[in-house]
Amino acid sequence: MKILRTITLCCLACLSLQATAQSYKLWYDKPALVWTDALPLGNGRLGAMVYGIPATERLQLNEETIWAGQPNKNANPHAKAALPVVQNLIWKGEYRKAQDMCTEKIMSNTNFGMPYQPFGDVYISAPGMDGYSQYYRELSLDSARCLTRWTAHGVNYQREVITSFVDNVVMVRFTANKPHSITFNANFTSPHDDVIIRTDGEEATLEGVAAKHEGLKGKVRFMGRMAAQIKGGEAAKTCRDGVVSVKNADEAVLYISIATNFVNYKDITGNEVERSKQALHTAMAKDAREQMAQHVAKFQSMMHRNSLWLGADKYQNLPTDERLIRFAKQDDNYLVATYYAFGRYLLICSSQPGTQPANLQGIWNDKMFPSWDSKYTTNINMEMNYWPSEMTNLSELNEPLFRLIREVSETGKESAQTMYGKNGWVLHHNTDIWRVTGGIDKAASGMWMTGGAWVSSHLWQHYLYSGDKEFLRKAYPIMKG
Repeated sequence: MKILRTITLCCLACLSLQATAQSYKLWYDKPALVWTDALPLGNGRLGAMVYGIPATERLQLNEETIWAGQPNKNANPHAKAALPVVQNLIWKGEYRKAQDMCTEKIMSNTNFGMPYQPFGDVYISAPGMDGYSQYYRELSLDSARCLTRWTAHGVNYQREVITSFVDNVVMVRFTANKPHSITFNANFTSPHDDVIIRTDGEEATLEGVAAKHEGLKGKVRFMGRMAAQIKGGEAAKTCRDGVVSVKNADEAVLYISIATNFVNYKDITGNEVERSKQALHTAMAKDAREQMAQHVAKFQSMMHRNSLWLGADKYQNLPTDERLIRFAKQDDNYLVATYYAFGRYLLICSSQPGTQPANLQGIWNDKMFPSWDSKYTTNINMEMNYWPSEMTNLSELNEPLFRLIREVSETGKESAQTMYGKNGWVLHHNTDIWRVTGGIDKAASGMWMTGGAWVSSHLWQHYLYSGDKEFLRKAYPIMKG
């Protein structure tokens, strides 16, 4: 038995060494044409979709707390009186009447939750890149970086993008193999109405207010702020009319910060102006290379705890999109392992301690009114984001989910009394950043009162994996209500 155990441990060690030696990435030989082709970066608070376009790069940006509406409650006060009537209709077999009455009297009569909304975009225009060649773009799942490389007019260019896990900014680093080759203009845009774009010293800013929805005026204010640092004896930078310009640099780093006035689901008194300034100025006071290294180290401290070994990479010379096309006809176990790594990567990038939980699209969204509002669908979708967290050694990434559970247990107490005249708390099949707990949508999907029990199962699972009795002592009152 001791010999068998030794052999088993040796085999596991070999597998671990093999897995550690692997490099997981998504790579392509052409720029993204549409949003779903772009490559996702995130640090829990900020999300970026990187298109990798040499002449006019596009970074589509999100900040986790830009949601429509304002603090509100959506429990229907007519539900309590309607419930016994609905129950009687069910006993009589009049199911259609019961369903219609639920929709009219029990589902929310104010709103069905607010949509998660984008911040906007940064466009980076570089002259003379129309005839580029030797193109390559990559999302490194080992370092949470997007790399874009190409050659134009005999110069090799590279853009490196991160959403820093350490400094809470988006960083774009521009390099080339010949001096004085970095020239570009960078500007903000946004799909929100009436945004204000202007210059604040050497910084470009964009400020706006999240859109109203279903009668609730938008109250989330947001501000983006952007500035550049450059290297090179002949380099110059300016900022005018909301455009950051760099000319003839050897190297440049573009910094982007985004902040809102959101504090928590019932408090939106934060100062988005000062928050955006602090994040930008703190980041720009540091050495860029050191920042990049700290970002990679922080990410790898989570990503490299676990990996899946399914064999060597037999098709490493094929772009990822080509491998996907061929997957139906050729065995590509390494692509499967990459997909596994990508799943863990997305959770790391969209759910960090102290942030909001991963919503229906993680943190990445380019639409003002995304599918299902990109809310927290609590009858399956939100839970699916977190199913791999414990078993793949990302336990602390549950903290945002556990905080949401605690918060809906608070708002759900009032809904339980208002709608059902009951103690405890209730959560239906959807909630949002405002932690609404009333019935959402029509009765066919929304007349489902067991969201609280469903999400609370994650508290128990955390205890089963961690054995943390102190956590269980705190969690049990939440489950109990």
